[in-house]
Amino acid sequence: MAEESPDSAYHSNGSSVEEEAERMEDEEQERLLSYWQSVGRGHQVDVPREMAEPIQQLTRNNNPQERQTIPFTLIQRKEKLGDLLYEKRQYGKAKWACIKMKGKQYEQSICLGFMKLMRYICEQNSSGLYLGITIPIVTIVHTNESQSEMTQSVTVAYYLPDVLQDEPPHPFDSDIIIEEWPSTIVYSRSFRGITNEDSIMREISLLAEILESPELCLQDTFIIAGYTNPAAANRHNEIWFLQRP
Repeated sequence: MAEESPDSAYHSNGSSVEEEAERMEDEEQERLLSYWQSVGRGHQVDVPREMAEPIQQLTRNNNPQERQTIPFTLIQRKEKLGDLLYEKRQYGKAKWACIKMKGKQYEQSICLGFMKLMRYICEQNSSGLYLGITIPIVTIVHTNESQSEMTQSVTVAYYLPDVLQDEPPHPFDSDIIIEEWPSTIVYSRSFRGITNEDSIMREISLLAEILESPELCLQDTFIIAGYTNPAAANRHNEIWFLQRP
């Protein structure tokens, strides 16, 4: 019996191993896109087909050990009966990729902003490279002076990894701006679940009650820090109060 040549590595259906692998990759890409489209509909957001490749790339690189946490210095931990009430932290001066959004709802804004940042992270930048995930992804929100309601305009921001801080890759999307944020002291309180106007206003009110001197912080600008992507059901979030300069 003649030996089969290595060059003739075909499946019984006539397709090559490479073609089979490509087909399976396409199916996985479709499955992930379909999942994100389903999540998007829940937030009244359309997830376009052009997001298929960034979604797949981000999913492949979604190893928690490979995510860089934004560095900070812990100044104080406030506890009560063993429960952590809040942390006081100092974040250093750093560059962020930022995009301003103004959707009808907060969830729409963060999903649309996150998708644009995903494309920037996933090779749609001047380096042509996958930049890597840093956590948390943050959203700057604004309220009226009485802190009774949020404004529609938000800024979604991605911390540039340490190795890219000196020379951040240029975004192809002109809506994304690279900004340098000054060193800032924040008061951070953790919470879980969805983030919408109601939950954010509730968390702002809770932290304002806990802080000894909330007047030392900005009264109309807050940050929502997200440690899990907007598609996750039980998200890990933080509310940050910003100490006045």
